Amino acid sequence: MANIDSIKRRYGIVGRSPALENALNTALRVAPSDLSVLITGESGVGKEVISRIIHDNSARKHQGFIAINCGALPEGTINSELFGHVKGAYTSSDGARKGYFETLDGGTIFLDEIGEMPLQTQTFLLRVLENGDFIRMGSNKVQKTDVRVVAATNRKLMERVRDGKFREDLYFRLSTVPIEMPSLRERSEDIYLLFRYFANNFAEKQSIEPIQLDEEARWLLENYAWPGNIRELKNAAERLSILSEKRDLTAVDLAELMPQLMKRNLPAIRQQDLGEGSGNSFQEREILYKVLFDMKEDMTQLKNLIADLIRSNDLRVRDVARVQSLSLPGNYPAAAEEINRFAADAGNIATEAYDLRDLDITSTSASSGGGYAGAGGRPVSNGGQQVYHPSTGNVDPIIVDSRMQRSYDESEVVDEDLSLANAEKELIRKALRKHKGRRKEAAAELGISERTLYRKIKEYDVME
Repeated sequence: MANIDSIKRRYGIVGRSPALENALNTALRVAPSDLSVLITGESGVGKEVISRIIHDNSARKHQGFIAINCGALPEGTINSELFGHVKGAYTSSDGARKGYFETLDGGTIFLDEIGEMPLQTQTFLLRVLENGDFIRMGSNKVQKTDVRVVAATNRKLMERVRDGKFREDLYFRLSTVPIEMPSLRERSEDIYLLFRYFANNFAEKQSIEPIQLDEEARWLLENYAWPGNIRELKNAAERLSILSEKRDLTAVDLAELMPQLMKRNLPAIRQQDLGEGSGNSFQEREILYKVLFDMKEDMTQLKNLIADLIRSNDLRVRDVARVQSLSLPGNYPAAAEEINRFAADAGNIATEAYDLRDLDITSTSASSGGGYAGAGGRPVSNGGQQVYHPSTGNVDPIIVDSRMQRSYDESEVVDEDLSLANAEKELIRKALRKHKGRRKEAAAELGISERTLYRKIKEYDVME
């Protein structure tokens, strides 16, 4: 039996997700038998490839294989296509015709979209699966066939059974060995590998340089739901290869060329998989990521704007990190001089200037009330702030003087007049003063009628 790696190379399968490898392993194990297989999965996940793997690794590999889309065959002719008909079986049937079950005797028939098969045809198919008997349309002769049936569907067949649109006995007969093909969003680790595979193949065919994605663009790609699965991903890789002028794409480039990535940029979660009361959590996370993504773009634009303003106005920005890295203890006078120079350059004007070079910071006990001692050893009150010894290596750069505190405490706080009537009265007075008492122009300035202005002048007793 072939191993999974050789099967991947032979059929061009890209991916290493456990769900994909489990499906391939099941297909290889069931291939040598004659058991019926039901392949389930969304449209575009590669169900037909699994059917080919089963046939090519079975004893029937030298016999015929055909894939039939049951949803594409009209209800009136599907029986004839599958089981054949005799001359005169229906209008315009000029001669007898063999069906697929007769012509592929000993081979394999892949019935895709089995959920769309009419109920009448399901009855005939069940008989073939059970004992190999079939009858051509318009005939009464029973014939035998030895055909292996591999079916596939993207519909939930049990729901079709409950709705009376699919036979329950046929469902259990087909699903002797079920194989679930994972959707692309369920194997997110394979998305970038597939994208790169499709992009490189397309670039080689078109003789162009393949496109590359940065880390954020890759994250965006891997967290899109991909409702069209592999088909949609392949189309996206080819479309981006043609439409993009750049070969190295960012997340912003990807969002511009494929806006749908921003609408569905997180893995899809089925509602039944969510707990009670969490129905909106997925949408909220999706919105949150979009907001964060937009904020990041806005911040980048803001930084670029500030940089342009600095360059265009020839502005110079002080190196604040240099001042912050100064070590005050050990070389305090030099550090103090640098701080004073920085404050002067920045235009910080203090009410009272203190020369830090004249200070000798010493430690006092908690009982003494704390303070900074000057050169003469006299303690300077700092309102109870902690004082450090120069030898400890810890100096608080903020010096609070008690006189500054007292001046703030004694300052008068003026309440602002928030009366609408007084504000309106003042506006009327200013408008009349501006237009030298002419009420018509003042009313137009205020956005009211002249009659309303006259009434308010009387009401507020405004002196013209």
